Amino acid sequence: MELKVYVDRLSQPSRAIVIFCKVNKIDYEEVGIELLKGQHLTPEFKEVNPMGKVPAIVVDGKFKLFESHAILIFLASACPGVADHWYPADPYRRAEIHSILDWHHSNLRRGSAEFIQNTLVAPFFGRPLNPQAAVENEKVLSSSLSKIEALWLKESGQFLHGSSQPSIADLCLVCEIMQLQFLGETDRNRILGPFKKIQRWIEDTKNATNPYFDEVHQSLFAAKAKLQMPS
Repeated sequence: MELKVYVDRLSQPSRAIVIFCKVNKIDYEEVGIELLKGQHLTPEFKEVNPMGKVPAIVVDGKFKLFESHAILIFLASACPGVADHWYPADPYRRAEIHSILDWHHSNLRRGSAEFIQNTLVAPFFGRPLNPQAAVENEKVLSSSLSKIEALWLKESGQFLHGSSQPSIADLCLVCEIMQLQFLGETDRNRILGPFKKIQRWIEDTKNATNPYFDEVHQSLFAAKAKLQMPS
């Protein structure tokens, strides 16, 4: 299978795709799409993804797929050698993963991504900051973190649903939360400080996917320094 992966490593779902490919030794060509330069809006990229968003993939020069959850499910199903724990064959465990992934976009992602947009990065895309919206975004984010701890992080295992190994849902959600590294330490501690199980889960997911987790997230930390965001 000839696989092209179109990503910007500043994008949370893009990082999840790249880490997954590296951990599972999937052969691929990474095509960088720089969001800050508007490369996702070019006619050439919209031939790959008409929605104009990353990530996206092209398989064997003809099969095109966008939306990170769909991409991860496809790669876990189509690529040989992917360990079962990422996307289990058991239909009940798959259903649990799908439930979390469906929840992710309208809850954790909405809170986290929009909070970062409205407090820090909107001007880099030509939009004003919106402090009032950021207050509401933080409420959604905190509520989402509370639900993760209460519903899916169990004492019986390190990962979601008490599993002893990570799934694609763990990778997606942890990469989402890592975007909070754009914040200053005071804001990060205010948001993440109350959630001790979340903090342990992030570290466990890092450890399960390193050295690739740290390698791929270097782009986020480099961008934070370059854009002179608070430390």
